[in-house]
Amino acid sequence: MACPISGHENDAVDTADNTPKQKFRRGGKGDTITRADEGFFGPGSVAWKVWTYPASALQGFFRAVTIEHLDPDLVAAVDASGQVIKRMPTRYDRTMEYFAAVTFADAQTVTRMSDILMKVHDRSYGVNPVTGNNYEANKPSSQLWILVTAWHSILYVYEKFGPGKLSRDEENEYWAQMSIAAQFQPIDLDDVPKTRGEVQAYLDSWREKLSASEAAVYNISEILDAFENAFVDLPKPLRVVARPLFRRSVIATYPHWMRGMAGLKQSKAMDAAMFALWKPILLGFQRSPSALMWVVHRICPRAERYIEPAIRKIPAESPKVYTPEVARRMFGNPKTPREQREELLKLRAEGKGQKAYGHNHEDTILEFKNAESVESTDEVVNSEEFKVG
Repeated sequence: MACPISGHENDAVDTADNTPKQKFRRGGKGDTITRADEGFFGPGSVAWKVWTYPASALQGFFRAVTIEHLDPDLVAAVDASGQVIKRMPTRYDRTMEYFAAVTFADAQTVTRMSDILMKVHDRSYGVNPVTGNNYEANKPSSQLWILVTAWHSILYVYEKFGPGKLSRDEENEYWAQMSIAAQFQPIDLDDVPKTRGEVQAYLDSWREKLSASEAAVYNISEILDAFENAFVDLPKPLRVVARPLFRRSVIATYPHWMRGMAGLKQSKAMDAAMFALWKPILLGFQRSPSALMWVVHRICPRAERYIEPAIRKIPAESPKVYTPEVARRMFGNPKTPREQREELLKLRAEGKGQKAYGHNHEDTILEFKNAESVESTDEVVNSEEFKVG
């Protein structure tokens, strides 16, 4: 595994001349990218080991995003925009794009992408019609809930559908790497759990806060039917056959108390059958990068550019691994996401912020791909297209 750079500017920009370089095709015609470095984890990391397992983009992702819906304020934000239902294939693709980039992309791309994400989430705010609480997508507690449910779910499906539990040292490294990922969201870093025990305690602390509104139950059911509603570019016969099997495989990963809350029922026998069915399928994809990338290309083409180098073991131009602090000084907004949030809240309070998303809006998507250059990132972040007034 590559070691993080020291932070010295001369060291940071130096590249190894003898590192193999390779460009390759993704997403669309002429869509190529060369990673400048190995980002924040690198190919020898436990994060790469777990997140490259095929279950992560399937059962892991859908376990995470459905469990997230049990946060009443988060689901209020999701339901207010209506985009999960209206644009499910795009929402899945973009969320996978972000998480895949944080794990696999180079440091400058991730850093600038986090700045774009702050802009995207800044328009998601309002009043929860069920609880009366104010909701805000950039709220630190909501962002931490999203982060932990994602990283926990990805590891959980790795254990249940994949090779099994990590060693103690590997798991400690995994949770330490989640703390690194937290630095690209507006999260109170002192609140991030750092061990399996702390993660479980954190999730347990949320149980009494969770509830399933009518919107949550409906959205969860629609999301679980991903082969029908999200994976629209897969062959129709495959979607028909796989839809109920995939739905049941995700439900098999839920705690039983959570199933009742979400209006779902499934027997232990069906749970066992789903684990037995999907383990060899996912193992087959792990052993065949071409087959796996055939699926990735059709279900999350935006994320393909970041997933493929990890799956095909294509090295970056430099083997260096960065820390978020150094990368932010060099490549992005020098302010942390928490500091950016405070500025955005101040602008909103002064009547100079962005308009909230309308329900079922068709606003232009702020593409994360813009993070691949300084100029396009600045254009997106500084745009005043949806400014109040």
